[in-house]
Amino acid sequence: MRESTGGTRERIQAVALELFTEQGYEKTSLREIAERLGVTKAALYYHFKSKDEIVSSFVEDRLRRMDELIAWARTQPATLATRRTLIGRYAEAMFGSDLTAVMRFFEQNQTVLKSLVAGQQMRERMMRLANELCRGDDTPAAQLRAALTLFAVHSSWFAVRAPDITDDERQKIALEVADELLAKIGSDD
Repeated sequence: MRESTGGTRERIQAVALELFTEQGYEKTSLREIAERLGVTKAALYYHFKSKDEIVSSFVEDRLRRMDELIAWARTQPATLATRRTLIGRYAEAMFGSDLTAVMRFFEQNQTVLKSLVAGQQMRERMMRLANELCRGDDTPAAQLRAALTLFAVHSSWFAVRAPDITDDERQKIALEVADELLAKIGSDD
């Protein structure tokens, strides 16, 4: 029985993500991805013409989730409860089992992502999310706190170095720190 085209794409994405995280994006070639998969380079090219296309393919789902969160936030009042719900939903989306590998990829390949279209799209969505987190408080301090709130979720992947910590524990810590920052947005202190 032949594997479906969708299944092959998913295998390519998984193997590429693994190699990009292990070796780095720049040090991984399409040939290595094909070899790890046990397919020819031509078979790989049928699905993806470049490494950039592979990265874009697994970033697309994340961008879609972020767009949904931004759209939801825009329909909500600019309150602490909304901010807490937004960062909680964001953390859930980013800590979901299918995205932990993507988070690790981003952490390991930050420099390269700045030059890729997918990385630029991610940065733009992050700024839009930060804007929603501080909507109603346009002070520079609120803008910084909103950005740091998102960074708390992201940095938990590399800043928390406890070897036996679970993803759930990591998420809980990230949300506790994020909540401390969110509590100051919109306050009169």
